[in-house]
Amino acid sequence: MHALAAQLNETIQRENPHVYEMLSHLAKLIYFPKEGILSQSAEAKAKAKKYNATIGIALENGQPMHLKVIQDHLSSFQPKDIYEYAPPAGKPELRAAWRKKMIEEQPALANHSFSNPIVTNALTHGLSIVADLFADSGDSVIIPDKNWENYELTFGIRRGAEIVHYPLYNDEMKFNAAGLRDAILAQKEKGKAIVVLNFPNNPTGYTPGPEEGKEIVAALKAGAEAGINIVAVTDDAYFGLFFEDSLQESLFASLCDLHPRVLPVKVDGATKEEYVWGFRVGFVTYASPSADLLNALEQKTLGIIRATISSGAHPSQTFVLHALTSPEFQAQKQEKFNIMKGRANRVKQLLDSGKFDDAWSYYPFNSGYFMCLKLKTVDAETLRNHLLDQYGVGTIALGETDLRIAFSCIEEESIDELFTLIYNGVKDLEKAVAK
Repeated sequence: MHALAAQLNETIQRENPHVYEMLSHLAKLIYFPKEGILSQSAEAKAKAKKYNATIGIALENGQPMHLKVIQDHLSSFQPKDIYEYAPPAGKPELRAAWRKKMIEEQPALANHSFSNPIVTNALTHGLSIVADLFADSGDSVIIPDKNWENYELTFGIRRGAEIVHYPLYNDEMKFNAAGLRDAILAQKEKGKAIVVLNFPNNPTGYTPGPEEGKEIVAALKAGAEAGINIVAVTDDAYFGLFFEDSLQESLFASLCDLHPRVLPVKVDGATKEEYVWGFRVGFVTYASPSADLLNALEQKTLGIIRATISSGAHPSQTFVLHALTSPEFQAQKQEKFNIMKGRANRVKQLLDSGKFDDAWSYYPFNSGYFMCLKLKTVDAETLRNHLLDQYGVGTIALGETDLRIAFSCIEEESIDELFTLIYNGVKDLEKAVAK
């Protein structure tokens, strides 16, 4: 084991032995090099006033070399802010701006100690980092039965973890906190669990209410009190898109300082929040009362980044930073929120009209990009294919009964026609069976 890795391990074990027990085998071995190309380049950047022949970029006339055919389209930005390598942790100004945004949107965070957000290549990369650091073969990753399918690839296939499901909804069609609690307590023999909390939920668009939120926090605390080390991951991909009286903040703040056996990890990003999907800018943030522990976790995270992508794309970080610090940012974001809320409300009004009740019911939704129909009479995959072939309508089939609809990409005036076509597709299949 490298001496730097051992030193980080000693710090984590000293500050919180439960967090040390959460680390994967890879995490215990990983470190961020303090010596080598990066550190020598950083030293040269500070001291080499005459010639700096260390970094692997090309310079011309004192600025990063670039092609005019590219720069002409990016002329609003200085070459130094788009062509140079970004630091492995991300642009410092962007990290500071995102932290400021987090506190403004979640005031409860101001009372807690948490790391500076580390820039990732969007949320999938952030979740992959979490999997690398905390998931070993056989570890349990607890997610609801209605979930984003990439969790299986990220935690299960890549890291060999065991995926443990519980029903997302209870009999009252509220969040199934009792099911979550049971799933956590079932890991007592293993002594460890990774719990992924994704709100607004993909695929259902559901965010729990305040009381449900308290029950979720209580479930995690019960697991910790039972002696289970819990990596509590809030996948906040669709944060802020709350259209009704649900939780308006991430559970990350409520999990801070909950119990020494609970490590809160927030994975979020500009991808969906600021409508810049292709920019691939995300963040991973840890919470702990120990600054030394947070620093050690950051170094481990940087080791993973250095060993995989080295650093994130600089231009997109610059673009996001420019947006966050722009005076027009809040007004423009509110405008887009209102459009999204209008679409969600129209979907709910239409479904509550009763005109489609013989074909489907729907799972509760109040946020995010999606909602799910529960089909009553036809198979979801059969309907999906029929809608594509006969009506040119694309949907996502999930299991035998569930059909996910992304209202985020449908203009409000087209929503009625969309659901009418889906309904017509159901009726087509019913008639075919009847024959």
